[in-house]
Amino acid sequence: QVQLVEAGGGWRQAGGALKLSCVASGRTSSRYNRGWFRQAPGKERESVAVISWSGGGTNYADSVKGRFTISRGNAKNTVFLQMNSLRPEDTAVYYCAASGRPWVSSLSESEYDYWGPGTQVTVSS
Repeated sequence: QVQLVEAGGGWRQAGGALKLSCVASGRTSSRYNRGWFRQAPGKERESVAVISWSGGGTNYADSVKGRFTISRGNAKNTVFLQMNSLRPEDTAVYYCAASGRPWVSSLSESEYDYWGPGTQVTVSS
């Protein structure tokens, strides 16, 4: 079992930046592929970015390419999401997820088995 806790959410004006973090704990928590997903009010949850357990593979949703960067900390159990050039449409609850399956670059949330409680990001125009 893996437990995930997100941090770093908050409020920013459009054009600003925010960095989210997600710490995993539990059995071999460093050897999980990780992902960030988000859900805006009234919308379905969507993928944002994913990263392999080694950090060598990443993939991004088209809507965030060039603006967001996913990375892993040195301890590998922490994952970050650096969000730059924020837009009002980035407003959502952001969820961290983990997968113990072999790495694939798919952004599908069906690949991920463990989820954090989420952190709110609000971007005003």
